[in-house]
Amino acid sequence: MSTVLVVEDDAGIRDAVAYNLGLDGHDVLTAADGAAGLELARSRHPDAVILDVMLPRMSGLDVCRILRAETPVPILLLTARDAEPDRVQGLELGADDYVTKPFSMRELRARVGSMLRRDDLSRHAGPKEEEGAQAVTAGRLTLDPTRHELRRDGAPVALRPREFALLEYLMRHPEQVLTRDQILESVWGITYRGETRTVDVHIRWLREKIEDEPARPVHIQTVRSIGYKFVP
Repeated sequence: MSTVLVVEDDAGIRDAVAYNLGLDGHDVLTAADGAAGLELARSRHPDAVILDVMLPRMSGLDVCRILRAETPVPILLLTARDAEPDRVQGLELGADDYVTKPFSMRELRARVGSMLRRDDLSRHAGPKEEEGAQAVTAGRLTLDPTRHELRRDGAPVALRPREFALLEYLMRHPEQVLTRDQILESVWGITYRGETRTVDVHIRWLREKIEDEPARPVHIQTVRSIGYKFVP
């Protein structure tokens, strides 16, 4: 059973989210403001956090920034439909995903389930080889899905689950031009309804970790107006 922390000041939304996550067997913790949510996250160590952006006492973005500096816990933001700057800033601060209000509980449950599965895979991946999970090497990079491990010149590089999945998808399609929609569907899942800006933010994070000069990338190249391609 996973523990999910829901930080939302609207009691109706908070209770509905908690009830629906409970239907999936999760143990749900709730908080009505940012400061209380941060305290709960630190004391109870949940497996995932659902965080409203607009919160009293401490904003959701501030909570996200602090949590990301302290823990790799998956974070999903709840944002207003017209609040693109908040969504972008949240992703840049380290949030793993977001949904915009109003949202369906079915979509929210699917997103939370996806985050938890990816996080569980990254923490419990073992050394046993599985069909279709062979390591892939491209120049100075070696990515091993069975160990959830990336090495650059032999040294380990820490990646969050979504970053790892994105890099694996790119490396397994070398020299292919991939649209942002293709990447969203393959890495985030066919039910994902986020904006393609999500891809751009994660690409920037990857470049900072694998490129010698992130501003002049060699491996992950931008194809103007289309998407990206991976060059070994």
